[in-house]
Amino acid sequence: MAAPRARREASYRQAGVDVEGADQWLARMKPLVRSTWGAQVLPDRGQFAGLITLGRSRFKDPVLVASTDGVGTKLKVAQLAGRYEGLGIDAVAMNVNDVLVYGAQPLFFLDYIAIGRLQPPLMSALLRGVVDGCRQSGCALLGGETAEMPGVYRGEDFDLAGFCVGVVERRRILDGRTVRAGDVIVGLASSGVHANGFSLVRQALSSAQLRRHADALLTPTRIYVKPVAALQRQVQIKAITHVTGGGLARRLPSLVGRQPRLQARLHERSWPVPAIFDVIQRAGGIAPREMSRTFNMGIGLALVCPRQEAVRAVRVANAQGCAAWVIGHLERG
Repeated sequence: MAAPRARREASYRQAGVDVEGADQWLARMKPLVRSTWGAQVLPDRGQFAGLITLGRSRFKDPVLVASTDGVGTKLKVAQLAGRYEGLGIDAVAMNVNDVLVYGAQPLFFLDYIAIGRLQPPLMSALLRGVVDGCRQSGCALLGGETAEMPGVYRGEDFDLAGFCVGVVERRRILDGRTVRAGDVIVGLASSGVHANGFSLVRQALSSAQLRRHADALLTPTRIYVKPVAALQRQVQIKAITHVTGGGLARRLPSLVGRQPRLQARLHERSWPVPAIFDVIQRAGGIAPREMSRTFNMGIGLALVCPRQEAVRAVRVANAQGCAAWVIGHLERG
C-alpha cells in the first residue's frame, strides 16, 4: 500500500496575496508619499491610519468637508493605451474639486488601489499621479490602501478610488443662499472629458478610435484649487458646481440651491467646445441633449458671481492659467 502524499502547507501567498511584496513596494514609495506632507502631518508610527492636526489654524469655527470618488471606466481606456499616471491625478481631482464647491481648502487625501495581483510598475505609475495631484492641490497624501484581491480582479484588472477631506470656516461656506436673479455664471475650462461618461465614450468609439484619440481622452482632470483660491480672494463667489456625476446640463441647476424661483440659463456657443466631444458625438450618433447631460462639454467648474464682477472673475481665472467665460445667468423661472 502506497504511503499517502504529504499535503502541501497552505499559505497566504499560495492563495495569491503577496504581503511581503506589497510591503517592499510600499517601502520604496514612502519617500514619494511623504513629499506631500507638511507640518500638519504627524508621524503615523507604522499603523494603518494617518494623523493630521489643524493646530493653531486661522479657522475660528472650522467645518470639515469630505468627498469620495473614483476614476470610473476611464481606466479601461488607460489599459488599452498602457498609460496610467494620469489616472492618479484624476483620482485626486475628482475629489478635491468636489470639496471646492463649498469653498473648502483640501487638507488631505487617501488613495485606494484594488488589484488582482501585485504589479509594481502599474501601481507606481498610479501613485506618482496621486502624488502629483496632491501637490497641485496643496494637500497631504495622508495614507491609503493597496488591496490585492485575486479572484475578484482578474488578469490586469484593477480599480482606483480616493477620499478627500477639506476645511472651511462656517461663515464662509458656499451654499448658494445669496444667489439672485441677474447674477452671472462663469465657466472654467475643463482639460477635456475629465473622468466622466467613459462608459458612453467606450460605446461610441471603437478600440482603434480609442487608441487614436488616447491623448485627448486620457488628459488628466483639471484641478481647480489654485484658480478657485485666487477667485475667492478677489471676487464675490456665491455658488460653485463641479461638473461631474453627469454633464453640464445636469449640474448647472445646482447653482440655484434650494431657491425654486430661480433657474440657471445657459448662453449657447459662449465658449469653445473641445474637439474630442465632436468626435464622440459623431462616432456614436449621440443627440446634442444627451451629450450635454453626460459630458462637461468643455466646462469643468462653474460659479456664480454678481454681474459687475464677471469681467474680473474671468481675468483672475485667466491669470491662473485657466481659461474662463461668462456662460450664462440666473433668472426668475
